[in-house]
Amino acid sequence: MTVEYKDYYKTLGVARDADDRTIKQAYRRLARKHHPDVSKAKGSADRFKEINEAYEVLSDQEKRQRYDSLGPDWQRYAQAGAGPSGGFRVHFGGSARDLGDLGGFSDFFRTIFGDLGVRGGDVFTEQKAGRGPGFRSARGEDAQAAVEVSLEEAFRGSARTFSVDGRRLEVKIPAGVDTGSRVRVPGVGNGDLYLQVTVRPHPLFERKGNDLYVELPLTVPEAALGTEVRVPTLKGSVSMKIPPESSSGKTFRLPGYGIPHLKGGGAGDQYVKIKVVVPSGVTARERQLFEELRRLRTENPRSHLQ
Repeated sequence: MTVEYKDYYKTLGVARDADDRTIKQAYRRLARKHHPDVSKAKGSADRFKEINEAYEVLSDQEKRQRYDSLGPDWQRYAQAGAGPSGGFRVHFGGSARDLGDLGGFSDFFRTIFGDLGVRGGDVFTEQKAGRGPGFRSARGEDAQAAVEVSLEEAFRGSARTFSVDGRRLEVKIPAGVDTGSRVRVPGVGNGDLYLQVTVRPHPLFERKGNDLYVELPLTVPEAALGTEVRVPTLKGSVSMKIPPESSSGKTFRLPGYGIPHLKGGGAGDQYVKIKVVVPSGVTARERQLFEELRRLRTENPRSHLQ
């Protein structure tokens, strides 16, 4: 494999003897100009990766010293091969280390600096269908990002993949999160990454704390005579016996079928609320039966209102 030499000083537009302040100023100016959230120019994302890679090397004393010492014979330092995880294995006078995936950094970087890792900087949220809204953390500061999950994901837990200075980072979202929860990912860049969670509304379930509420429609005969029905839960549907004379509003509890507690120790409950549905399109025969029922039932359910 042919690996192309990277002139990081040229990338940032600074002299080889530039001090740290000059390098940082150049990086900030170019990063603002080519940030994918700002620049819509073609190739801005690739240019931004190059800028980040250059700054990753020139702002780190150990990497910069190694880079400056390479000279025209830099390739003799590269003793790389594919590792079992698809990463690189680099040797610099010590034992070889499996690097794993260094994401968007160039082959040159991975060959020369892979054993030193990366410190992180700009962070972007990656959605399943592509890259979503980005966010940025200054070096030495914590980064924050918004993440949206479904109720099912809040119930079971999930994961999201982020790109940190071009390398991929998988973050686990624990079961039990709710809107407003914050998930801390330590050691991203020189700070931490905090994910602000929003749980999307569900078409069937209403969440209150760790408890779930669902409305169960019943026909008039089912409510009057009792029945056995399948009730939806986030664990899958379960069978429930509805006793006779179950009026609208009557509620049944399914213990432990709610959302798991975020810090462990069981789960909430699911509450099933009956809703009796009056039929529409009543046939002549059905009307006769309802008339007969009205003659048989003489009590007044509104007597307490008088």
